[in-house]
Amino acid sequence: MAKNKKDKKDKDDEVQEQAVAAEARAPEEGKDEAAAAAAEPEKLSKKEYEKELARLHIELVKLQEWVKFKGLKVVVIFEGRDAAGKGGTIKRITESLNPRICRVVALGTPTEREKTQWYFQRYVPYLPAAGEMVLFDRSWYNRAGVERVMGFCTEDEYREFLRSCPEFERMIVRSGIILVKYWFSVSDQEQERRFQARIDDPTKRWKLSPMDVLSRERWVEYSKAKDAMFASTDIKQAPWYVVNADEKPRARLNCISHLLSLIPYEDLTPEPIVLPPRGGDGGYVRPPMTDQTFVPQVY
Repeated sequence: MAKNKKDKKDKDDEVQEQAVAAEARAPEEGKDEAAAAAAEPEKLSKKEYEKELARLHIELVKLQEWVKFKGLKVVVIFEGRDAAGKGGTIKRITESLNPRICRVVALGTPTEREKTQWYFQRYVPYLPAAGEMVLFDRSWYNRAGVERVMGFCTEDEYREFLRSCPEFERMIVRSGIILVKYWFSVSDQEQERRFQARIDDPTKRWKLSPMDVLSRERWVEYSKAKDAMFASTDIKQAPWYVVNADEKPRARLNCISHLLSLIPYEDLTPEPIVLPPRGGDGGYVRPPMTDQTFVPQVY
């Protein structure tokens, strides 16, 4: 018993040392990402982007059919800075897929009851069954990011997350689930531009929450939290893949292409169907149009 307690203490100390070390060496992420963005090639034209996206959509359908046929279980996690383009990428992945096979999970603030549960408990019911893909728009990594920076969890809860998360994910992988984790990285300047665009567009202001505004003030704190998270959870069974997201179209294509490369699949696209002629009316008489309530023809 004494040995188990000592092992646990050693493990906790190791996790804490990793997190502290990562925070201590946290780079000025905005500068690094701005320099990387400066070296990027010219922006994709709209024509090039749409052509390649259409090709990738066909491949995604093939992957979907393969997942269904083979009974695969796939989880893809999307994390990153606010306004980094996670939602847009998820939308481009799912828009050509069957929502019964590929679904999105975007959980809100935990309820008072959920706050008393084992931390990972609220996420477990959303894990896939055979033949399903689940895309998490934010995930259990909230604890290592917003909860850590904004003080929504205690220091002990945070340290326990860093210690237990790798084990939780190894359990997921051992159960047969394919777990893929993406971090969308955006520069300080580009995030500011996107925030301002949301302010200027009434149809997008709902995307800018008070928490997003606070994240601007705590840019460095988020950088430190991200580095500590990577130090503890970038494991070989489920590594982090970083998407350079300063140019949204390129980031979407790169992410989709990479996802397709991670899961070997074959083309099981259904063959075209020949529609039979419509059956006879059999004496059917449609009721009078006046008996039905139609939507007004405003346009």
